[in-house]
Amino acid sequence: MTRNGDKIGYQDAVVDTRVTLDGLASQALKTGRNRLVLAIALFAMAYGLIAMRLADVALLNDGFEPRFARAVAVQHAQLGRRDIVDRNGALLATNLPTASLYADPARVLDAEEAADRLAAVLADVSRAELLDKLASARRFVWLKRNLTPRQQDAVNRLGLPGVAFQREERRVYPYGRLFVHVVGYADIDSRGLAGVEKAFDEALRGPVQERGEPLRLSLDARFQHVVRDELARAMAEFRAVGAAAVVLDATNGEVLALVSLPDFDPNRARDDDTARFNRATLGAYEMGSTFKLFTIAMALDSGTVGLRDGYDASEPLRVARFVIRDYKPEKRWLSVSEIFIRSSNIGAAKMALDIGTARQRTYLSRFGLLRPADIELPEVAAPIVPAPWREINTMTIAYGHGIAVSCLQLAAATGAVVNGGVFYAPTLLWRSADEPRLGWRAITRRTSAQMRSLMHLVVTEGTGKKAAVAGYLVGGKTGTAEKPGAGGYQRKALVSSFAAAFPIDAPRFVVFVMLDEPKGTKATYNYATGGWTAAPTVRRIIARIGPMAGIPAIDDSEAAVRSLLVATADGKGKGVAF
Repeated sequence: MTRNGDKIGYQDAVVDTRVTLDGLASQALKTGRNRLVLAIALFAMAYGLIAMRLADVALLNDGFEPRFARAVAVQHAQLGRRDIVDRNGALLATNLPTASLYADPARVLDAEEAADRLAAVLADVSRAELLDKLASARRFVWLKRNLTPRQQDAVNRLGLPGVAFQREERRVYPYGRLFVHVVGYADIDSRGLAGVEKAFDEALRGPVQERGEPLRLSLDARFQHVVRDELARAMAEFRAVGAAAVVLDATNGEVLALVSLPDFDPNRARDDDTARFNRATLGAYEMGSTFKLFTIAMALDSGTVGLRDGYDASEPLRVARFVIRDYKPEKRWLSVSEIFIRSSNIGAAKMALDIGTARQRTYLSRFGLLRPADIELPEVAAPIVPAPWREINTMTIAYGHGIAVSCLQLAAATGAVVNGGVFYAPTLLWRSADEPRLGWRAITRRTSAQMRSLMHLVVTEGTGKKAAVAGYLVGGKTGTAEKPGAGGYQRKALVSSFAAAFPIDAPRFVVFVMLDEPKGTKATYNYATGGWTAAPTVRRIIARIGPMAGIPAIDDSEAAVRSLLVATADGKGKGVAF
């Protein structure tokens, strides 16, 4: 064999061909091996993904959940609310993990059957409602939120396709109805609807991982329990339509207890306007003779009168078509002390005329009675004041008619009368002892000292005798007012109250109790006034919370104590001991 004149042997040609064939086979083998390795790797990845998905379905139980529905559910699961605690750390509001039931109607095999079986285990959801949701064209529907563990187990046993659970949190209130008008409540989607829950809604809400320290309130669960217990007892005894009570720290305005009755359990909220209404902060009432606290205080503070001065209360006071009378007329000249202790409307009205309208308004403003209470609650009433403010209004306001304020406002103003004369806006937030509270001066220290003596004499010698507590020096003032109606004031519909402070020689607490339309009993000789109804309630509250607060009992009959009281009330004391 030759090429271009050269000779090539046959054997050489065969060898060359074999070398070429061996190279091609090797390359093909290598390519096949690479493809096989790639195929194995792809199959391994695929099986790995399948295994991960199976684990996800088995462990997380969301195999039938549509993608968009999962996004909604995760949003519900991650959001929550901070805890709320009282001043001592007692838990007032918290969250519990729960399961909520949802469905993808497209995956429900038989809506009729599923509705029948679910209705049998979810007694509080109607079959018609379930069927309407299960037969809908949507891909995600809530069937029931926040199931109980027993309901969850029962539904789980049904094994219905297209139905699954979502983890959520439910807001719960361990004390039930005890704090409902202060703490309030949140809805199923963790939105605050009332009370502190609503006032601090934004601060309380947020992702689970961002929740901060609990919101600490000034309330004391022990005091709250005592106040509600005694208020409920009084409301039942005197068949009142409602009641309210407030306990304040007289030294800084912190609210230690606030109760309104009737109430309800926020864990089972219901549409009941009467129970939802907060009589302590949202109700505005004419408070009657408790307003003489402020009338006497402003008269003494302005120098209009002194404790040894007085007014003629022998005859009713006639102004145009109005007649001002005393409930139990003394029909004689009364000193300023007697006007307060005997609760003379005539004397108070004449005193208010000497004070004057402008000065009366100035002092009432200093006591926080002419504007809504500045407290961390959305349910706050604006006071009802006369417009125009005429001379007759000045006279009737002197004894608590013609002006309406909330129980909280009355309690806070009483605090300013007894604590040395400084008004502190009431607050529900706890503050440390080294964090000062800002207030403004309403009356002088001397006037406050004189008022404390007069308030103690009301309890020892006047209309508030039933508020006396053995072992404690208590001071206070009764109040009884007729409720206004369509045809004028209703003589048998009363607002009966008592404003107290103790220990009155160095006040730490203000206790205010109001009963709405109480009825007299055989034991009260059918009287339903503040001295017969609210004063005994205050006495029982003080007797129970005094030891809790660590206030030692004293011998309140000691001659030194009595002489000090009398000296201050007569104007002979320096006004600093009391």
